[in-house]
Amino acid sequence: MIALDAYLARIGYSGPRVPTLDTLRAIHALHLRTIPFENLDSWSGRRVDISPAAIERKLVHGRRGGYCYEQNGLLARALGALGFEVCGLAARVRWGGVPEGEARPRSHMLLRVDLGEGAYLADVGFGVLAPVTPLGLVHDVEQATPLETFRLRGEDRGHVLEVKSGEGWRALYWFDRTEQIAADYEMFNWWVSTHPESLFVRSLVVTRPTAAGRVTLFDRELTYRRRDGVVEQRTLASADALRDALEREFGLDLSGLGGLHERLRRLAEVERPR
Repeated sequence: MIALDAYLARIGYSGPRVPTLDTLRAIHALHLRTIPFENLDSWSGRRVDISPAAIERKLVHGRRGGYCYEQNGLLARALGALGFEVCGLAARVRWGGVPEGEARPRSHMLLRVDLGEGAYLADVGFGVLAPVTPLGLVHDVEQATPLETFRLRGEDRGHVLEVKSGEGWRALYWFDRTEQIAADYEMFNWWVSTHPESLFVRSLVVTRPTAAGRVTLFDRELTYRRRDGVVEQRTLASADALRDALEREFGLDLSGLGGLHERLRRLAEVERPR
């Protein structure tokens, strides 16, 4: 059973505790702004424990962030405690480009929330492009959010989530409505957090949306992407600068991460490609 009071205090929600669309939207937005997406554990060689108790200890009480299994796992339990009907799903990620004719394995956790108004996609764990509001599970309808515009289209008896990019659309992931169980996510998590070719083993990724846009740290590059399209970027050239960004920009409590400073020092000293 989730410590619901502690979770709601963590994200700063004090509204009605009723399973409505307004409640879902408010909690979804606050969760994203308050609990950053981050992969410090997998990147630094630590085991990523996605048991409910471990997630709550880390993200709620430890003031850390996490990636999709942690983020959406926590949200699912909070929504369930509030009386929402929630179903865990799994997606095949397409963001970053997939060669024609190739399909990636299911590796991303997302949620379906069923309301009187219909079914909604809730996803607080897709890193740099997690929709800041829940999206209706309807096809071929542009759904504007405060930061980006999304749409869902049908494909192979499932759905493709796309984000508007200039005059076109870019696919984020494909999913269907097959419910996943905890054992499925354990297997996905083991691969994502340990495989040497996994992005979350090779690179440091930390991000959260803000009122002004999104702030992201990808390895040493700190990027501010504003709602008006303006992008500011700078390279963090020391372990102290990296740690300061993690604490100040993302509000992370790093006190329990022994050896992190040395890992950040090695990252800061990596020679940039010419």
